[in-house]
Amino acid sequence: MKENQILQVKNLSVSFGENEVVHNISYQLHKNEVLGIVGESGSGKSVSSLAILGLLPKKISTINSGAIYFQDDDLTQMPSYEFQSIRGNKIAMIFQEPMSSLNPSMTCGKQLLEILLEHTHISNKTAKSETIALFEKVKLPEPERVFNAYPHEISGGQKQRVMIAMAIACKPDVLIADEPTTALDVTVQKDIILLLKELQAQTKMSIIFITHDLALISEIADRVLVMYKGDIVEQGLVASIFKNPQHNYTKALISARPSLDTRLKVLPTIKDFLNNSISKAIVTTEERQKNHEKLYSKTPLLEVINVEKEYFSKSNLFTKSKGFKAVNDVSFKLYEGETLGLVGESGCGKSTLGNAILQLDKATAGKILYKGIDITKLSKSETRKLRKDIQIIFQDPYSSLNPRMPVGEAIMEPMKVHKLYNSDEERKAQTIDILNKVGLSEDYFNRYPHEFSGGQRQRIGIARTIALQPKLIVCDESVSALDISVQAQVLNLLNSLKADFGFTYIFISHDLAVVKYMSDQLLVMNKGKVEELDDADTIYEHPKKEYTKKLIHAIPKGL
Repeated sequence: MKENQILQVKNLSVSFGENEVVHNISYQLHKNEVLGIVGESGSGKSVSSLAILGLLPKKISTINSGAIYFQDDDLTQMPSYEFQSIRGNKIAMIFQEPMSSLNPSMTCGKQLLEILLEHTHISNKTAKSETIALFEKVKLPEPERVFNAYPHEISGGQKQRVMIAMAIACKPDVLIADEPTTALDVTVQKDIILLLKELQAQTKMSIIFITHDLALISEIADRVLVMYKGDIVEQGLVASIFKNPQHNYTKALISARPSLDTRLKVLPTIKDFLNNSISKAIVTTEERQKNHEKLYSKTPLLEVINVEKEYFSKSNLFTKSKGFKAVNDVSFKLYEGETLGLVGESGCGKSTLGNAILQLDKATAGKILYKGIDITKLSKSETRKLRKDIQIIFQDPYSSLNPRMPVGEAIMEPMKVHKLYNSDEERKAQTIDILNKVGLSEDYFNRYPHEFSGGQRQRIGIARTIALQPKLIVCDESVSALDISVQAQVLNLLNSLKADFGFTYIFISHDLAVVKYMSDQLLVMNKGKVEELDDADTIYEHPKKEYTKKLIHAIPKGL
């Protein structure tokens, strides 16, 4: 190994059973460097990083060929008992999902103490003060409180900081960060990126930062390598990859993310780039204005008037319950055929407001008028009928689909509940038609949810929602966990369905670039209140409030 290298992956191939998922890849990590690995689900980026740590599942995976050198030792040949002194000590990892990576039955402090006591020879007392110091280092508010808190008692961003503290506890030489900001608010994401950069500058450790978002890579990495279907298709300095991408896949990853400057009619996908069939047609300002004049000349489909949702908590029998307003005096109008973007940080009340509109969690004050009728006053049977008109596309389609029910039956089920069509034959014909409309085929009718990819499952969720031909659809973070190009496909699908069926959307998301692309109007929420409400383009170009400016400033822009 060269003197400035700390890690070298040489001709690595990995298989799961008969299926080779990483094909003969080679790359180096230099000392005091941040290397970005970018690619979509199934590209092999996480598998190759798990191979570095010896964490590939033993019975189902095989390293077919190659070597991984860490300071001249080949990790692929190292016995497991020797690996224990390296894993967590010399090479550490921040996992993608902190909630499932942290032990829910142990306090955050105890989990970090365990690492220090395992890898160092310090006393319990010293380990505790070291843990508090690490929590301060990763800028956790009230480190003493977090020390005694269980994972469910702190926010997503704070859990991620606990994970970072655990990873850097033993001052590793190499830190692998696997999608450490996925599903976090744009502002929390920016904080985590800045924190990692700061820690790297202080400790001079080398970082491998794995993500599917190239714009995010540009904010932290020195060099980047792009993976596609188990191969490295391109690697180089971040600036050269961004400004002069060579491979069509890299070009697609850069272009599939909605631009903040222009609004394409159709977002390009990987397939478009690989087939050289990219449409560059844009929505002009004049077209947008004409459409808005037509939209806003009608009467509103939905009016939300001074809506509040208050929750009460009681610490014990003898204390007075405390009130917390998750939604506080929110008012807006929504017009047929419009997409209203709803943004704000976690805990701002956007999903609570969506649930109040859907009548899943009743508002405690105010009116919600749908076609002029106050739906907060409807009886149970009337609310049941309303369900046909107002539907939701969930964030996680896998957990919202019954794993024991074929997807065709899952799409037919709401038709049966609402007594649509005269027979199962008619319903089946409609379901096959809907599957085709969302880009799936009749062959998928009898398959189960686990047989589909994340993007396909999201299409099934959309198919189930549109089966009832609703008027209003609440999309609650419905593309947040998808790869960039799959996200582009789903956004294109939502827009084409809107054009075909005249759907009206409330589009809830923490990804502001996506919200701007989709929205006519934008509603910014902060601590339960409306911070700003205006045309989406106007807010992005001229935000009035400091909170909105902060959100926009935090969007990864790329180079």
